[in-house]
Amino acid sequence: MASPVTPPRGMRDFLPAEKARREHVLTVIRDAYRRHGFDEIETPVMEDSARLHSGLGGDNEKLAFGVLKRGLGKDDLRAADEPIDLTDLGLRFDLTVPLARFYASHRAELPNVVRTIQIGPVWRAERPQRGRYRQFVQCDIDILGEAGPLAELELLAATSDALQALGLGDAWIRVNDRRILTALVAFWGVPPESAESALVTFDKLDKIGEDGVVAELGAKGLGDAAVIAETLELVRDLPDDGWSLLEDPPVWIEQSAADQLRALRDGLPGVSLVFSPNLVRGMGYYTGTVFEIAHPSVPYSLGGGGRYDGMIGRFLGSDVPAAGSSLGFERIVDLVDLPAGVTDAIALVHDGVAPERLAALKRELVADGSRVVLVRRAKKTGAQLEQLAADGITRFAFVGPDAITAADLDLRPLAS
Repeated sequence: MASPVTPPRGMRDFLPAEKARREHVLTVIRDAYRRHGFDEIETPVMEDSARLHSGLGGDNEKLAFGVLKRGLGKDDLRAADEPIDLTDLGLRFDLTVPLARFYASHRAELPNVVRTIQIGPVWRAERPQRGRYRQFVQCDIDILGEAGPLAELELLAATSDALQALGLGDAWIRVNDRRILTALVAFWGVPPESAESALVTFDKLDKIGEDGVVAELGAKGLGDAAVIAETLELVRDLPDDGWSLLEDPPVWIEQSAADQLRALRDGLPGVSLVFSPNLVRGMGYYTGTVFEIAHPSVPYSLGGGGRYDGMIGRFLGSDVPAAGSSLGFERIVDLVDLPAGVTDAIALVHDGVAPERLAALKRELVADGSRVVLVRRAKKTGAQLEQLAADGITRFAFVGPDAITAADLDLRPLAS
């Protein structure tokens, strides 16, 4: 029986047209970020296993792929209490943990405020399904060393410009603050040690509704049901942009957090910001502002981020302010089309032409700045030309016996 020839489950091959579309999207994102003063760095795809499982990655740590230590014997396998004990390295499951290690490693070589771009694949042992992959690309920008709201303003401006450049200008950004969420669950009467559990339930508000949130918190024995219901009713009745709640904040909204969110709104004219008091963001390491990108064409977010001031200190022993934003590349790339004619791409369709003459013609056109492919003429020329157009070819020529130089070619436009 032949061996399977498909990629591993949850991983994908990309044919040339799809790869070109992905690279186009990455180029647009990189250019937008660089214009905002961010510099690209690169970190290894693997990190020490202990670092990946140090509590910085939340539930994603459970999905990390481990790399077995070299030279293990049967006695080592029997002695291990957990599979993680047999590993010393692991594939990165996000780009934030590697960034924290990068900063700790190179702090002396870096400026006081660091603005980084990280774009690359990450791996998680997900259950493969539509929209969930075991290998996927993340596009992150982060600012380390800036404690004030300027960091969030820069991140949101760069993110908004990247979306605009991709043709996704009708997206909007939902914002909240973890300090508001912490004060909210305390107002409900939830003890601090159960705050994260209460927020997990609150995050389901859009899915299970107000009654579902009250019921689930009641089943957990958390909070005063009447107070929770009253708060949820207030959240439900907010206008679409939510900002009215911060004009005369209720007692559970911390004033400094409200002031910072208003500063973001006022500092980003033209950016569609919405205050969403039920925006939680799942990662427990967020300490301040959190945000998510929404788009009218899809029911899920296209990215997000927030402030995570406590993470870098886990490596250094002293806290470093940090905030970051991540675009959901795999979701965004499905919404973006490759513009026609991004590159002048020429197909030289030939049959029975000497190889050296084909090579000379191709070299001449390439020297003029064109992308050139050599294609042997098929029996069904019409279908062949349709496929070339679908592959991004913009012009073509049939290479005849009299074509000695590029000037002899009858180059014709190829409609896509």
